[in-house]
Amino acid sequence: MLTKEDEMPTRYEAPGLAARTGNNVLRWLAEAGVSIAGTRALRIRGRKSGRMRSVVVNLLSIDGVDYVVSPRGHTQWVRNARAAGWVEIGPRWHRRTRAIVELDDDAKPDVLRRYLQRWYWEVKGHIAGLTPDSDDRQLRAAAPDIPVFALAS
Repeated sequence: MLTKEDEMPTRYEAPGLAARTGNNVLRWLAEAGVSIAGTRALRIRGRKSGRMRSVVVNLLSIDGVDYVVSPRGHTQWVRNARAAGWVEIGPRWHRRTRAIVELDDDAKPDVLRRYLQRWYWEVKGHIAGLTPDSDDRQLRAAAPDIPVFALAS
């Protein structure tokens, strides 16, 4: 029997040692309340272990709605977020629990365009070949490989 996760696209670009090291530093800073270019600490309950896992993400706000994007694809934090349906976001002393809703592929192009306009310099090597100049057709074609979530208030 196939699960929903088995049916999902599986693109995942694992970070190398330098990226993991940099992400750990950025996560530590974000957990301490220091945001570098929009970074936030995100915590998710592991779907298998039940332990809380932490990652650093870029929080994009559009018209009062907060979004998180996984440029590397269907990572472990994405799979955990899908299973849990909620995340904790913010520094250690001010974490907020927020419901998380995955966007349909048709709803992703505008969010991806704005994400690329802001963070292309950071994610250019691992966002499915997209650039800030990608057109709607290219954004829609890449959408299944780039999970995007809205955070409910």
